[in-house]
Amino acid sequence: MKVLEHIEDISISTNSSYPLYELRGRRLTVSDNELELWQLPSSATPHMKTAKRIAGLHGRNLALIEPRLMRQLKQVGIDLTKIKGKEVKHFSLNEETALRLGLIFRVLAPMRNRDRMGECTEGIEAMGKEESAYWLGMAMHRKNPRRVLTALRYLLTER
Repeated sequence: MKVLEHIEDISISTNSSYPLYELRGRRLTVSDNELELWQLPSSATPHMKTAKRIAGLHGRNLALIEPRLMRQLKQVGIDLTKIKGKEVKHFSLNEETALRLGLIFRVLAPMRNRDRMGECTEGIEAMGKEESAYWLGMAMHRKNPRRVLTALRYLLTER
């Protein structure tokens, strides 16, 4: 009986043991939105006491990928057209979508070349969950994350 009770406790805890992610969006001006990805504290991340910003994107770089991003987010039930005024809207995300968005936001933020931005976005969208988790983890936890992101940009673009 104790073994069965223990197994039930494990199954209950594994259901809530996924990291929690949130997309926060707000309208800066009529034609400019800002999107930020945050990781929220959960039982999967006991070391986190407050929400942590993973990445964000706004302005021209967001506008270039916004139609593609809107299609991806609509597939997971998020409608960015509901963002009105200066208020911040919060949307819950699953892990796979959050990993890809975080990586896209971090890779594209400093970029200027439109063609290469498109190539990077396509390459990240084609990545599996494990590969995008690897690259995002490297970009977040390395001593020099710029070097990691530069290496990824070189791998994803044709030179």
